[in-house]
Amino acid sequence: MEPMKPLIEISNLSTHFHTAAGAVKAVDGISFRIHHGETVCIVGESGCGKSITAMSIMGLVEGPHGQVVDGQILFDDRDLLRISKEEMRRIRGNEISIIFQEPMSSLNPVLTIGKQIMEPLMLHQRLSKKQARARALELIELVGIPRAEQIAESYPHQLSGGMLQRIMIAIAISCRPKLLIADEPTTALDVTIQAQVLDTLRRSKEQSNMSIMLITHDLGVVAEMADYVIVMYAGKIVEQGDVVELFENPKHPYTQGLLKSKPVIGQRKEQLYSIPGQVPNPLELSASCYFHDRCESCMEICRSQQPQLKTVRAGNQVACWLYEEEARHE
Repeated sequence: MEPMKPLIEISNLSTHFHTAAGAVKAVDGISFRIHHGETVCIVGESGCGKSITAMSIMGLVEGPHGQVVDGQILFDDRDLLRISKEEMRRIRGNEISIIFQEPMSSLNPVLTIGKQIMEPLMLHQRLSKKQARARALELIELVGIPRAEQIAESYPHQLSGGMLQRIMIAIAISCRPKLLIADEPTTALDVTIQAQVLDTLRRSKEQSNMSIMLITHDLGVVAEMADYVIVMYAGKIVEQGDVVELFENPKHPYTQGLLKSKPVIGQRKEQLYSIPGQVPNPLELSASCYFHDRCESCMEICRSQQPQLKTVRAGNQVACWLYEEEARHE
């Protein structure tokens, strides 16, 4: 039996930003896939390329300074990097939707919530004003907000951060997309509201077999939501694999450091672990492993050569010289 084709397959994606000081390799030759109904979490520190990956998929990286310089993004057998702008506009918000991390700056302050939910329905689904209004009220209730009629007549400044984030989810899922990209959807929310937002995403996924690409730096969110995890560092994927295997047996020293730095219930520590050093300046990247100067297991080869992503035991992939021998025997 043939394996199911992935919904989206990213191959060798590279996105650069051109500055007066040189080219910044924000995303540097990454490859991964997302299957139908799967939740894939992308984790890593700020500036590692997570959001730029999402923007590249959505076709929102535009010149003159930003440019996707290489790669392929196959979505339902269409290469998103080679279709027309008009076709990309039809896909964006309809087949692929995105939730940005700051809802207050993503919503129009002078339009009511109802009108903002109705807009993509009228544009992509060709619903009448009356039909779009009825669907907007349904969506407000679907994301767990009571008094839908009153909320629809409200403006963004009249709602709390948690409610706004759920409105963003309502807009994103309004056209029943095949892929939902959620960029740090729980940032700056308290834990109760965070749980409600994640629950809303989970229910939305279950109702439509939607795939989710969830960008986060919160490993608690990853453990709760992910089927598959991608760990990024300095624009590259350093490890990826099944969520259970990755949490129980992390391979890359960076992944191990991220997991060691999260608090554990029942364990008292004087100080939480933090990975020493800083993410390298993207303008000063050399041919070495980008993590070598922060790594406790650094070897001589790490200072001079970049490791490639290779499959190791249990099917996970890791880019680290420590596992070169293990990968060779797979």
